[in-house]
Amino acid sequence: MADQTEKRPPNSRRVFINDVDQYATKNIAKFLDSCVVGASLVEFGEADVEEEDDRLQDEQPKIKDATFQIVGTVSSQTEEKCSFISEEYSCLKREELLHHLMKCDVIIYDITQHSDQIDEAQWAVSALHEEIDTFSGHKMFILVSTIMTWATTKPVDNDDPDIPFTDEHYRKRKAHPNFHDHISLEKLVVKLGKTKSSQFSTYVVASGLQYGMGEHMFHLFFKMSWMGEVSKVPIFGDGSNIIPTIHINDLAGVIQNVIDHKPKSQYFVAVDDSKNTMEDIIKAVTLVLGPGKTQNVSKEEIYLIRELTQTDIDSLLVNLRIEALYVKENFNIHWVSEDGMVENIEQITEEYKQTRGLLPLRICILGPPAVGKSTIAERICKHYKLHHVKLKETITETLDNLELCVHTEDVENDEGEAQEFLDTLKENMNENEGRLDDQYLIRIMRDKLRTKPCMNQGFVLDGFPKTYEQAKQLFTGDEEPEDLQSKHEKKIIPEFVFSVDATDDFLKNRVLNLPETVVEGTSYTPEQFLHRLARFRERNVEDQTVLNYFEDLEIHPEHLDITSNDDSEYQLVTEKICKKIGKPKNYGQISEEVEEEERRQAEQQLKEQAAQRAEAERREEEEAQQRDQRWGEWNQHLEEVRRQEHDLLESQSGHFRNYLMRDVMPTLTQGLIECCTIRPDDPIDFLAEYLLKNNPEAQ
Repeated sequence: MADQTEKRPPNSRRVFINDVDQYATKNIAKFLDSCVVGASLVEFGEADVEEEDDRLQDEQPKIKDATFQIVGTVSSQTEEKCSFISEEYSCLKREELLHHLMKCDVIIYDITQHSDQIDEAQWAVSALHEEIDTFSGHKMFILVSTIMTWATTKPVDNDDPDIPFTDEHYRKRKAHPNFHDHISLEKLVVKLGKTKSSQFSTYVVASGLQYGMGEHMFHLFFKMSWMGEVSKVPIFGDGSNIIPTIHINDLAGVIQNVIDHKPKSQYFVAVDDSKNTMEDIIKAVTLVLGPGKTQNVSKEEIYLIRELTQTDIDSLLVNLRIEALYVKENFNIHWVSEDGMVENIEQITEEYKQTRGLLPLRICILGPPAVGKSTIAERICKHYKLHHVKLKETITETLDNLELCVHTEDVENDEGEAQEFLDTLKENMNENEGRLDDQYLIRIMRDKLRTKPCMNQGFVLDGFPKTYEQAKQLFTGDEEPEDLQSKHEKKIIPEFVFSVDATDDFLKNRVLNLPETVVEGTSYTPEQFLHRLARFRERNVEDQTVLNYFEDLEIHPEHLDITSNDDSEYQLVTEKICKKIGKPKNYGQISEEVEEEERRQAEQQLKEQAAQRAEAERREEEEAQQRDQRWGEWNQHLEEVRRQEHDLLESQSGHFRNYLMRDVMPTLTQGLIECCTIRPDDPIDFLAEYLLKNNPEAQ
């Protein structure tokens, strides 16, 4: 096959990447698309960056030509196209794929995510090698492999097993039993690049476990921590195994350097400088994102995690000390995370949230008592998977947690401080007939809003704060609203504020019509409710209301009116709120939730179908009964008609019978006798004439 290299600007490079819609390859493609060809050949100090940016802008027309043009295959065809990918291919035959490969200057195959790409990568490098003589220019093949091909390598020094491996030891490497195909492909790629390296050079990049930009292999621990559904994040085994890692953008930087430098060495280890254990990584993640607590579980339990593939499990359990010596000494990489995950965990978690769109939604719903704030809040929480924060429940939760802290030996909590705060709260409640002063309410509510679940997913603040001062103390402290921008409190200020209202008459009628069982033991007794409603109205005619506070922060409340007790009214209000807020900014339903929802819908559908069948059978039975009843009534009516007809005929036939017996039968009998005696030729005519002559009426 002749080389099909297209005419392009002289400095540009056409780069093919397999499965370019996957985690690693997508980020590599995005990184290369933002790079200038040859940029890694020039070293810049931090002081030169700004000056270089100005120079690059002046040379923009030239740089525009010196770009990477990214093309590649996709594992699944979607309507959404990535802006940094020039061409996408799917479902290609190998002849067609080779045609596209021959058009490219650089071919990158990643086999770290899906082992089914090993066979295709082996075919691709072999097919290209066979076409060397038809190349019109130099081509480069880069295999992105995994450090799992080093997993069972014997120590460099048996007396000191902690000595790390480097690129120089790659000939001695021994693969994990499940990665023999990977190492075989690595050897083939290196071998094929030795024949005509001036025309076709090949390289292997052994990547550490990749992290950053939304996560891949470590996503399980990030998600567990962010969701907050477990009190302790599991560490499988003792967690002492050292995991070689690299930020995905740093891996892309290594590949960029390979393309630019065209080094003589063919094998590179791509890892950061960290020597973090599994325990170090998981503790760092959960400390920033989650409950901050971990627990060691048996290694076998990792096989019960449905989200992890066998490749993931093998990689997470690896124990390997290895250094990227060649990369550090010869490449010019602007490291994103040179010191590893643990040292840069704040940056990594921020990338995780931004990349996956996991942004907290902070909502506040205000309004008079009994207007239905909690009903609306519950629906919003269910739709967006947020935390419903109510004053009374938060106070109860705080007291319970303090009691638990005092009565359990937990070195992470200051037992003396907890006991002191608990005593203070109880004393204050005793002095105020069960109520708390604002200073304690503010502290309790602020602590609640600062919890990891509320900071991660967000919250719906239900009916609090009630006054301008409460809002100021809760969100601003002693600072003025305009000085808030650099403060931590801005992370708990609601983004959306909704004021739900109704007329006093509507609210009074609604409370008066509540069942006694619902009202009993609550603040909805007529006296208490009227007092609360009056206080709410008084607070909201002042110059400084709680809504004014949000207006000062340029958070403009949305006003919603309730005019009916119907569920449809609240459904309409909820829909208006959801339209205002927009799409959820967190995880969708997990597979178990989807299955549960599908099961629930299936059960509901079966119930509806059963009810429809039962209703149809009931109607059919009723119709049959009505039909039988009508048939019986009709038969009964028919019998009655027949009886009446019989009686009528009987009553009418008596006169005719008497007439026949008296006037007809004697004459007829005599005529028959005469007929028998005379025996005429025509008895009928004879009898007719006889009856006519002897008719009594005629006589």
